[in-house]
Amino acid sequence: MTEKEIRELSEKIKRGLEIAEKRMLQEKALRGEDVIVCGDDNIIRRIPAKEVIANNPIFQ
Repeated sequence: MTEKEIRELSEKIKRGLEIAEKRMLQEKALRGEDVIVCGDDNIIRRIPAKEVIANNPIFQ
């Protein structure tokens, strides 16, 4: 694979993961469920999916 093909594949994979994460959060938000996240401080927390969507512009 050329460098360009590797970059393109990497971007497609990244975009696919973003779409899958957004859909998962939307489904959990509709059901009023929480998600488990680990912050920069390495503390694991339970946060409502609606809050995750509201606080992250990539999921808007």
